[in-house]
This record gives sequence, C-alpha cells and structure tokens, in this order.
Amino acid sequence: MHLATYLGLLHTSLRTLADAFREVAKGHGDEPDVQHTCTVLASRIDEQVSALGPIVERYGEHSEPEPERLHAAELKETRSGGVGLLRDLQDLYALASFTDITWTVVGQAAQALRDEELIDVVSTCEQDTARQLAWLKTRIKQSAPQALIAARG
Repeated sequence: MHLATYLGLLHTSLRTLADAFREVAKGHGDEPDVQHTCTVLASRIDEQVSALGPIVERYGEHSEPEPERLHAAELKETRSGGVGLLRDLQDLYALASFTDITWTVVGQAAQALRDEELIDVVSTCEQDTARQLAWLKTRIKQSAPQALIAARG
C-alpha cells in the first residue's frame, strides 16, 4: 500500500506550508492584514498536522522531498515591495495548491478504505485548505494592480 507515501508528502507539505506562511507574515509586517492572516493560517495548518497524527501512526509515512523542492528558495527570505509581496503570495498559492491536491488523493484512498476517521480529517482539512487558497487568490487580486501598474520605480 502506497498510502504511507502520500501521508508523508502531505505531512511534509503541511509543515512546509505553515513555515512559508510564517515567513511571509514576518517578512511583510508592513502589511498588517498579511501578517495577521498568514499567522492565523499557519496556526490552522499546525492543527491539520495534529489531526493527521493518529492517521500517520496507523498507516505510517514515507518521507519524500517534493514539497521542499516546491518551496521556492526565495520564500526562505521574503522579497520586498509590492511585486515582492505578490510573488511571495504566488509561492504560497502554489504550495497550498500542492497540499490541496494531496488532500484529494488521500481522500480518495480514505474512501476506498472506508476509513471514517480519515474521511473526516480529509473533509475538514480540505475545507481549511480551500479557505487558504481563496484568501490567497483574493489577496493576489488586490495586490496585483498596485504592484504591476500603479507602482513606480
């Protein structure tokens, strides 16, 4: 069974995404909504990691390097300015999308296994991830005109 591989991918991507949200919060403190929301979303992801714990204990996990590879090197240190914020938000969106589709794959396995506990965890966490993606998309839309057109320099 390869579920352990995807649980490893999911576990690693969640930790990577939480760290990336924290880095963006820290690096864009001049944007209070970004700082606050990224901090809240990172905490929500920590809750997802905790919810995944009993599942990982039951099925195991195999560590894979892919999420770290997706974690853009620049996100270890945020970019500055409006365009920098826009690019950092895009990096978060890409990583959150990877996490979202990984939840979907794990959810399909949960259905096939008829594992109600895993189905419940996936359902709750997929909703959280959908909210992360929705906020990121909205914030990207808000930032893009100012960063790409109005800003000079």
